[in-house]
Amino acid sequence: MTLRLPDAADRATALKVTSDPDQFQLETKLVRGGHARSHHGEMTEALYMTQAYAYDNAEMADGRLGGTMPGFTYSRYGNPTVEIFERRMAVLEGAEACFSTGTGMAAVFASMACFLDSGDHVVAPRALFGSCFYVLNTLFPRWGITATFVDGTDMNEWRRAVTPKTKAFFLETPANPTLELVDLKAVIALGKEVGAKVIVDNVFASPILQKPIAMGADIVVYSATKHIDGQGRCLGGVVLADEKFCTEKLQPFLRHTGPALSPFNAWLLLKGLETLSLRVERAQSSATAIAEFLEKQQPLVSRVRYPTLPSFPQHNLAKAQMSGGGTMVCFELAGGKEAAFIFENALELIDIANNLGDSKSMITHPMTTTHRAIAEEDRAKMGITQGMIRLSVGLESAVDLQRDLAQALAVLGKRG
Repeated sequence: MTLRLPDAADRATALKVTSDPDQFQLETKLVRGGHARSHHGEMTEALYMTQAYAYDNAEMADGRLGGTMPGFTYSRYGNPTVEIFERRMAVLEGAEACFSTGTGMAAVFASMACFLDSGDHVVAPRALFGSCFYVLNTLFPRWGITATFVDGTDMNEWRRAVTPKTKAFFLETPANPTLELVDLKAVIALGKEVGAKVIVDNVFASPILQKPIAMGADIVVYSATKHIDGQGRCLGGVVLADEKFCTEKLQPFLRHTGPALSPFNAWLLLKGLETLSLRVERAQSSATAIAEFLEKQQPLVSRVRYPTLPSFPQHNLAKAQMSGGGTMVCFELAGGKEAAFIFENALELIDIANNLGDSKSMITHPMTTTHRAIAEEDRAKMGITQGMIRLSVGLESAVDLQRDLAQALAVLGKRG
């Protein structure tokens, strides 16, 4: 059984990757979705490390480059290994089409830059990853594209921010690093009402725990660097949407601006997808236990944020739109930045690093890492405090992780 299309080389056909995906369960899609074998019949996906492609004759070159004949022309435009990854992602997400990029931020940028024009307007929550905030707050205004930032939890603010020029809603849910949630159904309904495309960065939830396209979102983006690879090996990004948007807006933008995904990275990401559900479910189980453990560590830990904790302000919304709490835990230390540094430096097992979604647990201080380029006033509006810590839970034993956190807190208690 292979989830594939009759002609693996035909891009127009390959976009229609959801011809009958519902007959298969999630785990099957992760292993076999979009698979296409060469004439050799290889079991694992073939790795095509090539820049260009030879044509049998001049007529074939003319046909392929003219779009009247299926096949590949140049790996900036398309590659067999990359295409298998894109088709598998589309099957997994339930999207009509998918295109990949070299990084997650390239995917975020392309998802908006491919269709926004000077004079257009974007609405987004204040709670955003630092680079996403930069694109909307600094880069786009240079090109005449403006953005209004709102309290993502307040639908009245979303509605008041809309103007006749609003063409897009961009959001993260859960947000980086606060885990603040946005009501997807409500924002999607508002987007349809006002004619704005709803773009969801779904990286914290992963494709396993949340399905924005099934809920009506227009575009979903991922940093495949995170859970999709999940093993610290490579960078990658993904944009998923309907076929019309991808062929008319996204594909030309990607072809001519060049943020192509490496075939080797695509091959690694395909291997990552095979174990995605296993890794996310295991890490999520540990994250839940760790969040519950940290919540008991008063007074050193002043606050813990995790979507499935009863104390989480949006606990009911998390249960409604996510199938689990995820792999990320956010907490605050009462002693601010000094306490955060003492705590991080005392850790023996958990690494200090600003990545996430990895098989290895890692911890970061957002104020001095992922969000350091954001003005202090804007960080405060996002809810990022000096004592805030973001923990990405990996695949180690939850017992060992709790022991490491406990001994680091003990060091902090003695130093405090």
